[in-house]
Amino acid sequence: MSVPSGARTRLDPEARREQLLGLGVELLSTRDLDELSIDLLAEKAGISRGLLYHYFGNKQEFHEAVVRRAAADLIAVTAPVDDPDLGTRLLVSLDRYLAFVEHNHRGYVSLVRAANGSNSVMREIYEEARGALTDRIFDTAGTDGLATFGVVDTPAVRMMVRAWAVMVEDVVVRWVADPVGVGRDDLLATLAAMLAHAAQSAPPSA
Repeated sequence: MSVPSGARTRLDPEARREQLLGLGVELLSTRDLDELSIDLLAEKAGISRGLLYHYFGNKQEFHEAVVRRAAADLIAVTAPVDDPDLGTRLLVSLDRYLAFVEHNHRGYVSLVRAANGSNSVMREIYEEARGALTDRIFDTAGTDGLATFGVVDTPAVRMMVRAWAVMVEDVVVRWVADPVGVGRDDLLATLAAMLAHAAQSAPPSA
C-alpha cells in the first residue's frame, strides 16, 4: 500500500502523521510489534526514512504511537450500540471485539506481550485502554441498568469486572488460535453470562 505523492502535498503534518499511524496499525495486523520498523513503514508509505523520523523520533516512539492508535481503534469499534437492551449491547461489543482480534490476531498477541513486559509506557497504554473498555460498561448501563442485574456500582464490582476483562482477552486470543469445537455464538453467550456472574459475585465493599 503506497501513499500517492499528490495526496502528500495536500495533507498538513498532523493529518500526515495520522495517515502513517493508520498504515502502521494495518501493517501490525499481520506481524509482531518487533517486526514493525520505520524502514518497513517508509517503504509501504512510499516516503523516505528520514521524513518518517520527522514524525516519529525513533522506533520506540513509533511503536508507542501505533499501539495508542490501535487501542483507540479497538475502543471505537467496540463502542456500545444504541439499543435499550443491555444484553444486546454487550453481545454486539463482544462480537466486535472478537472480530478485531480475529483480524489482528498476530499483532494483538504481540501487543499483549509487550504490555506484560518491561516497557512501562506500553503497560500504561494497555491499562488505560482496558480501563476505558470496562468503565464504560458502568457508564452506559447507569444505576438503573445495573440494578436490573442486581448489581451496584462499587470498587469491588469494578475490580471483578476488570478481572473478567482479563479472562475474556485470554479466552478470545486462545479461541481465535484454536476454537476447540466451541461455536462463535456459544462463546459470546458464555462470556456475556460470565460478566453478570462476576459482577454479582463481587464481595461487599467496606
